[in-house]
Amino acid sequence: MMESVAELLGSLGKALFETFEMVSISTVAAVLLGLPLGLLLFITSQGLFFESKLINKAGGLAVNMIRSIPFVILLVLVLPLTDLLVGSTIGPLAASFPLSIAAIAFFGRLAEGAFREIDKGVIEAAVASGAKPWLIIWEVLLIEALPSLINALTITVISLIGYSAMAGIVGGGGVGDLAIRFGYYRYQTGVMLITVAVLVLLVQGTQGLGDLFSRKLDRR
Repeated sequence: MMESVAELLGSLGKALFETFEMVSISTVAAVLLGLPLGLLLFITSQGLFFESKLINKAGGLAVNMIRSIPFVILLVLVLPLTDLLVGSTIGPLAASFPLSIAAIAFFGRLAEGAFREIDKGVIEAAVASGAKPWLIIWEVLLIEALPSLINALTITVISLIGYSAMAGIVGGGGVGDLAIRFGYYRYQTGVMLITVAVLVLLVQGTQGLGDLFSRKLDRR
């Protein structure tokens, strides 16, 4: 009995670390690439200083295509590319690649929405004052949208926690893999309930931290 508990705790610790690894890598990818993508979609839209229908439509189409693919299918779809870039199709590092693709598209669209929430009068005032576009981006768009961007990132991380659980289906590891191996294949309902509880706690903790930072940064 004690050996079974020790084995479960050891497996749970390993699974949590793998989930943290997958979510961390894909979150960094979302911030580094998804945020500029959302900004690009916003500033190339109609009436703004880098207006470009071609770039805006192409970027929007790419984001919509990725977001329209269920994550489980995306996992399988990019397996050859994952193997080429990572050198493997199993493990948390391999699962981080499709997770990053999904995160970039997901956060990019949410970031665009965050920028659209900015009062247009603030942007117009900055343009009228003769501020350069890069200054407007850094001093107006990013600053004004920061609370909404934090909320968007929180939603993205929570979604990635759920996606990382699905990665266990193709050997990605993590809490989802633990639930499948013990809870599903071995019919150990207790293990399944524990993994569900862990995922709930992860989501609640992430939401709480996101709300805290958003309130701290909200100047309204």
